[in-house]
Amino acid sequence: MGTRHLYLARHGSADAFGTLTDTGRQQANLLGERLAGIPVDAVWHSPLPRAVATAHELARHLPHVPVAEAVELVDHVPYVPSVAERHPAWTAFFDGYDDAEAASGHRLAQALVARFTTALDPTTHPADTHEVLITHAYQVAWLVRHALEAPPSRWLGLNSANTGLTVIECRAGLPPAVIMFNDMSHLPADLRWTGFPDAVRP
Repeated sequence: MGTRHLYLARHGSADAFGTLTDTGRQQANLLGERLAGIPVDAVWHSPLPRAVATAHELARHLPHVPVAEAVELVDHVPYVPSVAERHPAWTAFFDGYDDAEAASGHRLAQALVARFTTALDPTTHPADTHEVLITHAYQVAWLVRHALEAPPSRWLGLNSANTGLTVIECRAGLPPAVIMFNDMSHLPADLRWTGFPDAVRP
């Protein structure tokens, strides 16, 4: 019975207009070099330009691997916690989200989980599969939260660096397993931690 391996990465560094920067392209290429040793079956990306560009940059290192859009990977707020669930520090962040927006985002988050964390049918996929997902910080956080079976509000506070690599494995009959989270070992020191607030980093 095959294992479904998911290689999740936030897009490369982008400017205020969502266009991949030179730094972002370097990050994407280094991630592609790292993934070149894996028998990747498909690269999926968010519809947003920064994710599309990242996917195509890294795919230059994965010849003949199909690259395609997955709308479920688009940037969105996956879950708006109730006031009772919400730490006071997050109040301003969610100010202005109405019930319809919250429900729409959560439906999309559920579709993301259903599409990518369901173990594949062993009759049609008897061997392991390897899929690269180029997405956004919130979506990586949501998939990690799901794999850990944490409360829905715990996606908050999980952040990913640009092209930080997270690996999740899905097997039939078992919950998903988080193998690695936000690993940046493919990036030199000066390209790490972009996408995080400025701070002293180890």
